[in-house]
Amino acid sequence: MKRQSYRRKLKRQKWVKYSAFSIVALICAVGISLLTLRIYAQIAGAPPLTVPKTSVFLDSNGNKIGDYLTAERRYWVELDEISPYLIDATIAVEDKDFYEHNGFDYSRIASALLKDLKTQSMAEGASTLTMQLARNLYLTLDKTWTRKLQEALYAYRLEIFYDKDEILEGYLNTVNYGHGMYGIEAASKYYFGKSASELTLAEASLLAGIPKGPSIYSPINDYEKAMDRQQIILKLMEDQQYITADERKRANSEEIVLKNDQWTASNSVAPYFLDTVWQEASEILEKENLNIVEGGWTIKTTLNQAHQKAAEEAIADNMPDSDLQVGFVSMDVETGHVTALVGGRNYEESSFNRVTQAVRQPGSSIKPILYAAALENGFTPLTFLDVGETVFTYDNGRATYKPQNVNGEFADGEMTLAQAIAISDNIYAVKTLEKIGYEKYEDMLKRFNLNYSNANNPSIALGTIETSLYDLTNAYNTIANQGKQTKPTTILEIKNSKGETVYKYKKPKAEQVISEEDAYLLTDMMTGIFDPVYSDYSPATGVSLRPRMTHTYAAKSGTTVSDQWLVGYTPSYTAGVWNGYDQGKTLSVQQDMAASKQVWIDFMETINKDKQNENFEAPEGVEGVLIDIETGKLATDACPKQRMVYLKKEDVPTEKCSSSDFFDDDSWNNFLDLFPFEAFKDFFN
Repeated sequence: MKRQSYRRKLKRQKWVKYSAFSIVALICAVGISLLTLRIYAQIAGAPPLTVPKTSVFLDSNGNKIGDYLTAERRYWVELDEISPYLIDATIAVEDKDFYEHNGFDYSRIASALLKDLKTQSMAEGASTLTMQLARNLYLTLDKTWTRKLQEALYAYRLEIFYDKDEILEGYLNTVNYGHGMYGIEAASKYYFGKSASELTLAEASLLAGIPKGPSIYSPINDYEKAMDRQQIILKLMEDQQYITADERKRANSEEIVLKNDQWTASNSVAPYFLDTVWQEASEILEKENLNIVEGGWTIKTTLNQAHQKAAEEAIADNMPDSDLQVGFVSMDVETGHVTALVGGRNYEESSFNRVTQAVRQPGSSIKPILYAAALENGFTPLTFLDVGETVFTYDNGRATYKPQNVNGEFADGEMTLAQAIAISDNIYAVKTLEKIGYEKYEDMLKRFNLNYSNANNPSIALGTIETSLYDLTNAYNTIANQGKQTKPTTILEIKNSKGETVYKYKKPKAEQVISEEDAYLLTDMMTGIFDPVYSDYSPATGVSLRPRMTHTYAAKSGTTVSDQWLVGYTPSYTAGVWNGYDQGKTLSVQQDMAASKQVWIDFMETINKDKQNENFEAPEGVEGVLIDIETGKLATDACPKQRMVYLKKEDVPTEKCSSSDFFDDDSWNNFLDLFPFEAFKDFFN
């Protein structure tokens, strides 16, 4: 007996020793784990609460016109800028013990763990607001134990380094409220068209219910389910003494008015323009050693909303019911500021920007650049060239080129440069290139920052070198700016998320690309496209627009088998239009071929409505003289085809036209043959 008692006693002692050892070991293990966890947290440091913020765009007057985001729209606001109703509603439904726990609700975790084990799933969640913030900021939504462990580690670090209000602020600025809205400020503006600080109890309780299932509880997707969840949240708020029974009753009776349609409309202003702004801003910030991906930028742009509206309406009114595409851009003549831009008919269907990204053959719209080179090399607006049908040889006689005019016809004899621009004669252009040489033309293209080719092919006189509408319109803008270089820009100012100005537009020093005199001569000749006095075998290319014109314009059109262009200007604004098919389909329908002119004139007339007409002012050394179009001589009453033509003073003709100028030698001899008397003929000869 004594032996058995001894053995039992010995067994108990061993068990006590083992248990004590196990408890001590467990305590040591827990202590070491906690110490290790703490050391890890200290080494890892405070996890950042910052997230990429949405950048805001303003028009030239400082009005908001849109924002830019990659995948999530966020506007970070401080906790005291959020309605207390929203804060209380969120805590009531998501984490009622938020201010009491240290980041983990152990009772909820235990309950969720038991349910997950029973169902052999991870369907039950027990995440506190801190854990949800950790997931929102740093992790994916995958339901795995690894992700849960990482979530706990991040939550622990958050609780160590941040106070509760900072964590709550982070949560409310990062949680998903559906429809791409992340954070309460974005959600409040999207659903109700107001700031988060202005939310009523009814609105706040509705929004607080969305994060549990943004696609399920969005009032836009399912209004009834959203309102049912709102009722649950209001009851929880009353139970937790955030609101009284009367407040709950009033919230239940409040009519909810969603304004997401207004938000959508206000955030769809000039999407192609905003893409261009973002690209330019990226380049500007990179030069300042800043990364645009950080977000939170406030970018004041050059957009003139009246111009943008005029452009969009002109396109909507004049584009045919087909797949024909469009590019449109307008610029301020003096500054180069882009006032409107439309890169296509439907941004949602295609974000490809046909103003900045597309390069196409400009056709005859390149001719003013060619003629700028000609004016520097002996040509005047009254330089005559024979523009009859011509076959050109090049490449040392190994190749030939036979240009055609748009209607397949040719002039019978000579024509001035001024008239050749007006009717867009192609023979004149190619002969001009032959006379001045390829190098002079290439140099001029470079000076205007346009593409050029080293291939000496005469067809480049007719616009076969591809360019963008953006670059070509800027080239015309330079001519309109008295030959001074303009650099197109869409940005006036950039501020960072702290409101500090990191970039402010400064007008660059203007270089003289061509002389002021030559720029004016080109401008005056381009007013001729609207003047029927220049019509010959073909009408002046813009004469069909003349009945609609209430202002003075200078412009040039361009046509290829798959492109239509019109670029022109007043002394204040330049506008360029391109029409064509994305795949280069041949333009054969008259409605397709007429769209660019109609869009252009609609825009110009709209922005100049009720404004006094602006005339182009001739510089010193240039004077206007009345010229007989047929002969290039000073006009008299005997010569009916007259027009004011501007010339450099040294190029003004001194000889006057007369009635005899209407007859060349053959015509005069034919006229004399009508008379039978030789003495009569001898007298006149």
